[in-house]
Parts: sequence; structure tokens; C-alpha cells
Amino acid sequence: MSLTKIRSLIIDDDPFIKELLQDKLNQYFPEVEIVDTAGSGTEGLEKIASYQPELIFLDVEMADMTGFEMLSKIEDIFFQTIFITFYSHYAIKAIRFNALDYLVKPIDLGELRNAIKRYKFNSQQNKPIDKIQNALKNLKTEKAADQTLILQTQEGEMRMVLKNIIRIEGERNYSYIHLINNKKKLTTKTIGDMEELLSDKGFFRCHKSHIINFVHIQPDPKSFAVTLTDGIDIPIARRRKEAFKDWYDNARQ
Repeated sequence: MSLTKIRSLIIDDDPFIKELLQDKLNQYFPEVEIVDTAGSGTEGLEKIASYQPELIFLDVEMADMTGFEMLSKIEDIFFQTIFITFYSHYAIKAIRFNALDYLVKPIDLGELRNAIKRYKFNSQQNKPIDKIQNALKNLKTEKAADQTLILQTQEGEMRMVLKNIIRIEGERNYSYIHLINNKKKLTTKTIGDMEELLSDKGFFRCHKSHIINFVHIQPDPKSFAVTLTDGIDIPIARRRKEAFKDWYDNARQ
């Protein structure tokens, strides 16, 4: 029985990475058909229009444009995307914040296998290809508080506008996200994961178990605790007092 082919395109300005990825896909994933490759964002746009791929492997940072800039030029995104990046903390943080899939260069076979599995699962679930649109919208949104975070919760995938998150409470390997209107959601991400995602979005980890949102801090916080708009007092750990004061003063400016 013949495999159903996944029409795919590799877009990367590093010839070595293009060849490495293509070789691994050809050797281990016969169901992935590489219809062509492109060495720039401009060429990538032309190849996408020509081949209409179902899946693209896209370099985050290319010489002529970033992967996100390339995607922003496409009016109707009809394919799924797996990003490729060297270990850039900024790039990976942006990808994780928007719940997008990625591979770190040089390509690890196990990670590639997992990425292909996730692609197949998403395709079977008939999930709309809208995470990219959400990411592009976030990149255009000046105020971090108005950006949308995508997370997995007990109830499935959830989208939360950051200004609607009051605080986050760590509970072992999980986190409770406290929202406005007395809503609370449980996510499989740890408090450390959430700190990494939100540290540059107006959030501060003031205690080993608590992350707070600047938007919801009542005026004039005490040196040992902050009162939030839901009426809850959250402690400030002694060793975080100075860092909290600096963060709070900067956030008010």
C-alpha cells in the first residue's frame, strides 16, 4: 500500500542545513515528499505559490527577511509550519509563546520524528492553521498586555489575552492561571516555564510559587506583599525584594 505523501518545502539560507534535513527526511520519512527547497525568504514565497505545499520547514532568520516576515507576506496561509533555528533564546521564546513547532539546528533525528508526529496529529484533528496568524498578530501588537498566549489546559487548547491573567500559581509540575471574573485554569507548564514565557511581557516572579501581572497590581505595593485586583495578597520573597522594586519602577515608566 502506497503512503500518502506530505508535500513539503524546505526554506533555509544555510545549504548545509537544507541538505542535512532533506537527507534525514528522505532516509527516515518516506511519507514526506520534499517538492523543492529555497535559499531565501523571497525564493520561498515564489516556491510556496508554485508548489502549494502542505508543510514547510522554515528558517527563523534568513539574510533577506525573517521567517515571520516571510509569512506575513502571505495572504492565505494554507500550510503548517515547522520552524528551524539555531539556539536563539529570543527566537525560541517567541515560538514557544505562540505554541508553534520548531527544530534546533543541527537537526536531531528524535526531535524531527516528534515534529512529524505532531504534524500528522494536527492534520488528523483538522485543526485550523491559525497559530501562525495569531503569532503574526502578536508581533504587530505593541502593548504586551494585548497579546494572546496559547496554552494547553485541562480543557484543551486555550487562548488568553495577557491583560486577563491576574496571576499564576505554581503547583508541583503544573500551574494555575488565575483570570479575571474569578476564572482559574490548570496548565501542564511549570511555574518556571511560565516565568520564561512571560518575563518580558509585564509579569514578575515575586515568589517561588507566584508570578504576578503588573496590569493587576494595586497602587503602592508593600515591601513584603502586593495586592492584586482580585483582592489577593501575594508575598514577595525576601531575596526578590530589590529585583521587584526595580521591575515595578521600570514598569510604571
